Amino acid sequence: MTQTMPEPAVAAGEDPRRYAQLLSNVYDAIMTGARPPARPRDIIADSWRRLQRSGINPDFGVTVRPVAGDELEDLRRSSGLAEVYDGISHALESITADTENILVVADRSGRVLWRAGPTPVLAHADRLGFVLGANWSETTVGTNAIGTALVSRRSVQIFSAEHYVRTHHAWTCAGAPVRDPRDGRVLGAIDVSGPARTVHPTTIALVDAVAKLTESQLREVHRKSLDRLRTVAAPVLAKSGGPALAIDSHGWVAAVEGIAPQNRLALPDQMEAGQAWLPALGLCVCEPIPGGWLVRPVRDAATPTAPTAVEVDLRGGQPQLTVAGPCGNWTTTLTPRHAEILFVLATHRDGCTARQLAEHLFGDASRAVTVRAELLRLRRHLGAVVLGQPYRFDPNAIVAVHVPTDPSHLLPGSTAPAVVQARTPR
Repeated sequence: MTQTMPEPAVAAGEDPRRYAQLLSNVYDAIMTGARPPARPRDIIADSWRRLQRSGINPDFGVTVRPVAGDELEDLRRSSGLAEVYDGISHALESITADTENILVVADRSGRVLWRAGPTPVLAHADRLGFVLGANWSETTVGTNAIGTALVSRRSVQIFSAEHYVRTHHAWTCAGAPVRDPRDGRVLGAIDVSGPARTVHPTTIALVDAVAKLTESQLREVHRKSLDRLRTVAAPVLAKSGGPALAIDSHGWVAAVEGIAPQNRLALPDQMEAGQAWLPALGLCVCEPIPGGWLVRPVRDAATPTAPTAVEVDLRGGQPQLTVAGPCGNWTTTLTPRHAEILFVLATHRDGCTARQLAEHLFGDASRAVTVRAELLRLRRHLGAVVLGQPYRFDPNAIVAVHVPTDPSHLLPGSTAPAVVQARTPR
């Protein structure tokens, strides 16, 4: 998606106290159905609409029990962020040491995994329930930098009465999502919070930069894991006696023998030893090896045919594609861009040219080259699911798209014109 500079909540030169009073008037008007004296920022208005439709109480939010002890440790280990937390803490030390700000790192569901900062500010956060193990998602505590960054999938700064729950109006926070470089999924969010008087327009840019640095560190962690897998797999591939690949649990290829090189394979969400149909290779035998899988295509297996049933599920936080066909069933998690593409193709069964897809995805037909590159990646990853010239699902496939009951929850971080139009009530 197009990268843009994150928007500060309070512009440079703006009087925070005067602006906080204006926001309070805007908040009170909107919550009571009156005409507000000004419009909230788009990202705030979108969040408030989501929460009003969900029935979240602006006075209290929703009470969810914090996790602790072994349960918290399990969440930390499974978050994918434990290996890079020290780097995050060090990078943001300048605005959490000897200041009134605290650092918080949350997982993809909004659970607070780590906190750091001055004791008085942590104690203030405790009184808000902003504690280790607390759920800080939008649907629990309303508009906030952690929950709203996770929903919108972009960096956001929230100031004073931009928070949906009244008890948070004395705070300001800046949060940025952290994406897994292996599959594009959001792993969690980095947040810097403090009293509203500490708001500063540069904080959001710093938090955004640290999130990108964290993704670079995760990319390096992944590279090293592939190197280790490659070392383990080399003698195994040399003795395999035929075409084979060594892949990690996300489908990234570490080593290959006798097969055209490729970067990644689409895998079932639950890999098991034995035979499996992989869309890029057909029927394969999969064997676990340290750090991943040895995959060997079955010789003389029937060429995979077009899928007979395709389901695109956009109802949860992570879009998924499920395919059922004559060679078996498989499910894979979609990147946000691939989810947008499949949503458009599912609503245009006759197909789209690259220029038409560019209009639907970017509102700009001249970005056809970008679309072709993305479709090349998608088709390499998903095999026979999408056909070309024009881009389309196979005409004989049964395609179903599952969308949220509330249209405003459809791919909430997407700015694609086709998705934005589908969110608009008719």
